[in-house]
Amino acid sequence: MNLPLNTEADIADPLAQARFNMVEQQIRPWHVSDPRILDLLAEVRREDFVPAEHAAQAFMDLEIPLPGGQCMLAPKVEARFLQDLQIQPHERVLEIGAGSGHMAALLSRLAASVVSVDIRPELVRMAQANLRKAGIANVQVLQADGAVGAISGGPFDVIVVSGSVARVPQNLLDQLKDGGRLEAVVGDEPMMRATVVRRTGSSFVVSEPWDIVVPRLEHFPEPSHFSF
Repeated sequence: MNLPLNTEADIADPLAQARFNMVEQQIRPWHVSDPRILDLLAEVRREDFVPAEHAAQAFMDLEIPLPGGQCMLAPKVEARFLQDLQIQPHERVLEIGAGSGHMAALLSRLAASVVSVDIRPELVRMAQANLRKAGIANVQVLQADGAVGAISGGPFDVIVVSGSVARVPQNLLDQLKDGGRLEAVVGDEPMMRATVVRRTGSSFVVSEPWDIVVPRLEHFPEPSHFSF
């Protein structure tokens, strides 16, 4: 169900009202109409995953800095990823780029289980602590380099790349189950595209539903072409 946030209790909770405004003013206008996703963004406490020094920016339409030069993606980008991927309750998800743990928290509400990896130990610790405080038990956060090799627990139904890459490396495609989906932002500034890859047997079908520019993930290969 969609959330009507106009009760006295909602008005008395400025953070609940801020989440409602984020959904109505940023996410809905960005072509997100799936009720599951709209409800999820209004329910999950984004502010609990934002570094304290950036608390005032928690619901803004921008990327929030994280340690090591990384960032939380803007709320509308996370929402479009979730809508595009149509994650089902029985599915297992791999996230590349754990960040603060916020995207993993959203994924955990849609999927059976989530493995989230990051190469930076400080971000692994941050994501683990934030998810633990939020009481989320179906996410495993690992320190690993998603750009090379295979991640323990695969293959996966869904892979989410929480940042941009010049191209999708074969090692990630190899970890998709038959029927699985991967989404990443692919390309080079000033032109990047959200790219959805669907696996059917040994074949991959690619679509590019929307344009956006987001920061690079570390350690991923830099050739500017996208190929299989």
